[in-house]
Amino acid sequence: MKHRIRIAREQYKFSCAHMTVFADGTKERLHGHNYTIAIALEVDTVALSAMVPFAPLKQALAELCAAWKEHVLIAAHNPHLAIVRDDAELELTLCGERYVLPRGDVLLLPIDNISVEALAMHVAEILRGKLAPIAGPHVKALEVTVEESPGQGASCELALR
Repeated sequence: MKHRIRIAREQYKFSCAHMTVFADGTKERLHGHNYTIAIALEVDTVALSAMVPFAPLKQALAELCAAWKEHVLIAAHNPHLAIVRDDAELELTLCGERYVLPRGDVLLLPIDNISVEALAMHVAEILRGKLAPIAGPHVKALEVTVEESPGQGASCELALR
């Protein structure tokens, strides 16, 4: 028997700017979204002995949303990106376009694109590390859903066992 435990609350959201890049080297314009994050755990029992504490996961979600809020998210591993850094600003060249932004306004994420698919995968990897110390053998999978608007998003499921 499988069970799914969900955490999807209004407070797990962040507003930020990004540009999705496509394989042919084109990109979207710089724009923003009001993202939300929800998670689900697949467990094989709901017995008392297998209960998973939600507090560490909720804290990790809240911290991530606070850290990403009101930033420009840039995919540091994008092959179409060149970065010049100094103490005050980042000069980004992405798909032939040049952007100069205050360093404190930019978050460089260790992924190759800023899309809901890539963000869901990245958040899942972050949360897997937070889940490891609290998840017993009954937690089989972690699913992370990132939506850029209501009803439009992507999910990533990681097998844990």
